[in-house]
Amino acid sequence: MAENTGAPAPTKIHFDQHDVDENKVLAALSYIWILFLVPLLAKKDSKFCKEHAKQGLIMFIVWIVASFVIWIPLIGWLLGLALLIVDIVAFVKALQGEFWEIPVIGPLRNKFNL
Repeated sequence: MAENTGAPAPTKIHFDQHDVDENKVLAALSYIWILFLVPLLAKKDSKFCKEHAKQGLIMFIVWIVASFVIWIPLIGWLLGLALLIVDIVAFVKALQGEFWEIPVIGPLRNKFNL
């Protein structure tokens, strides 16, 4: 018997394989600070780039907010390290042609209609 934890299941997004193969390098740029603008502006018709760029925008905003805390020893450093690891994982997943919804902040990308 399966338990219902109340947490929504992550949504699986399906992308056109040609779109993924053609744009995965550009989509990976979304996770390098302000470079999320490159795929957002250069590949407006690519759903794969758009989803990564929206998630990259959220990470950019989180980095800006976190910059006020990162200078605090230990707590800030751990936050900065965690954000860096999340960015690296998302970057690698994009290069592999996958979409990894970042836990907690990933679903916020649906709030952006870009």
